[in-house]
Amino acid sequence: MSRILNARLRDRVGLHTLRLSGGRIAAIEAQPGLVASGLADTDAAGHLVVAPFIEPHIHLDAALTAGQPAWNMSGTLFEGIERWSERKALVTHEDTKARAHATLQMLARHGIQQVRTHVDVTDPSLAALRAMVEVRDEVRHLVELQIVAFPQEGIESYPDGRRLMTEAVAIGADVVGGIPHFENTREQGVASIHFLMDLAERHGCLVDVHCDETDDPHSRFLEVLAEAARQRGMGARVTASHTTAMGSYDNAYCAKLFRLLSMSGIGFVCCPTESIHLQGRFDTYPKRRGLTRVPELDRAGMTVAFAQDSIQDPWYPLGNGNILRILEAGLHICHMLGHVDLQRCLDFVIDHPARLLALGERHGIAEGRPANLLILSADSDVEVLRSQGHALLSMREGRVLMRRTPAEVTLATS
Repeated sequence: MSRILNARLRDRVGLHTLRLSGGRIAAIEAQPGLVASGLADTDAAGHLVVAPFIEPHIHLDAALTAGQPAWNMSGTLFEGIERWSERKALVTHEDTKARAHATLQMLARHGIQQVRTHVDVTDPSLAALRAMVEVRDEVRHLVELQIVAFPQEGIESYPDGRRLMTEAVAIGADVVGGIPHFENTREQGVASIHFLMDLAERHGCLVDVHCDETDDPHSRFLEVLAEAARQRGMGARVTASHTTAMGSYDNAYCAKLFRLLSMSGIGFVCCPTESIHLQGRFDTYPKRRGLTRVPELDRAGMTVAFAQDSIQDPWYPLGNGNILRILEAGLHICHMLGHVDLQRCLDFVIDHPARLLALGERHGIAEGRPANLLILSADSDVEVLRSQGHALLSMREGRVLMRRTPAEVTLATS
């Protein structure tokens, strides 16, 4: 049996000891001030011990391809899709796997243990998907990977789109995706939603749709997705990603929409750094931020998570795998620096994405659950954010995956 001593937990007062056995949390006891008595003990030294960070929306198949073969000069979503279409022609099995492994190692260094990746299946060979299925098995020791069958160029608008989506699920995709606002017509967008929901229901898959990722206030596929989820009773299994058009909807429409969203039970992913970069490109001034209504969704009791979306690809030229960087940016952009929001800000990168990924009792710091946890470099949500903190230790089923030794800074005394 091993122990984590002097741990500060988000839902308990004071310091605690976590006793670990057989890869699980055997007990949580209020025992402050204990001193490590052997190699099996880890002293958290009053720092937060939390469940692992989660990356609920990323594109591993496109990661680390920025500028190949050309840069997205306009910085728009649609030029990004064009640049990716060019790069996709150069994709090989080993190229995809090498970039995915490199990116997942970035994420693991920052305490991320669960990842949902969207993989482009608008490719007759489904080469990227086949490569990612192999990667999923190869990284199990570091990361649990969910794969979304993502039709980057549409389902109804792309040749054989329905067949490719169906084949992608048969090959091993865990989640069914879509991109209704990119279909050629609204009718095709609606048809794509009903097709993907049928596919997911038939195979027992989760759903994660790129939905209304545009500043167009007339792009309203979210209501179609939410109603389909409500009618089928699938809301807890459905995620609407981006929904940036909501930032352009008028309040009268949103008042009606929120009633449906609440009834449907679907969840949301916001990618704040990518959306602030891609959206508002057609505006002069005033210039929209181009994000979904994160605080309003959150305060209405719906599940919203933050995600990185891209790391150095045709849509976003930056990124380093640090989800806390995304959290800080998202809270700033969404006007969520009030005291109440800051006190529980880690929810957006820990507990909320766990619901979207349907992790259930495999997630969380509680007796009997897997010993999957992080020791952070501060003692509260607010202090983690303020100090631009990081994970000092990442543990999965009681086995240490990563340790970080913080750099020391020495100032002159005179």
